[in-house]
Amino acid sequence: MITEINAPGIAKIGNMMQCQIALERAIQRSNNLPGLVCFYGPSGWGKSLSSNYLCNQMRGYYVQVKSIWSKKVFLQKILNEMGIKPGATCGEMLDQVCDQLSSSARPLIIDEMDHLVDKKAVELVRDIYEGSQAPILIIGEENLPQKLKKWERFHGRILAFVPALAVDIDDAKRLAGVYAAGIDCADDLLKRLVADSHGSVRRVCVNLDAVREAAAEQAAKTVDLAWCQAHGVAFYTGEAPKRRVA
Repeated sequence: MITEINAPGIAKIGNMMQCQIALERAIQRSNNLPGLVCFYGPSGWGKSLSSNYLCNQMRGYYVQVKSIWSKKVFLQKILNEMGIKPGATCGEMLDQVCDQLSSSARPLIIDEMDHLVDKKAVELVRDIYEGSQAPILIIGEENLPQKLKKWERFHGRILAFVPALAVDIDDAKRLAGVYAAGIDCADDLLKRLVADSHGSVRRVCVNLDAVREAAAEQAAKTVDLAWCQAHGVAFYTGEAPKRRVA
């Protein structure tokens, strides 16, 4: 069981609980159930933040896949995370990864799984699971579950698909304690930030930082929506700037 999230500088957003649920389902599964779990959702919804923190809590192995990685580089990066010198061939490295996961009983978290799908390296992840039987959490964008249907043998080994949640007012209050620390943000302001974020935790964080900066300039300790409007605080919504015509 993962311990309660209670650390300085960490906002306990709803997606941390979602990620925790996903990991625990894989870890606590019955022996005859598969150990792959998928955590998916739009960019900016706090998936990487949540998984990274929980991975540290559980002493798991975490890799964030890059778009240019080959299968060989992917295996090398996992072994680097494990503190193991990579073997000479992909076959040797696969065995090393499987052996370490099996012996350590620690979970593997693969972020940006979409890149492995695009590289047609999905079967390599299945090989890692089959060779270790370790709990593996894969994380990707909102269309990841649909993409994985092309690999029936992999898709059939996924225990659960756990969706990321859109940011809400409770998340915004917790985030304000980190990104606008020392500032009392009124509910009407936080509701506006949530509405403008379109579900994105990242946008709420960016806008809270803008509020903090404006409040610091004015030596304000309490701010609401009207105060922000009066002081010209612009909120980022994700929309591209409109073209200005002279």
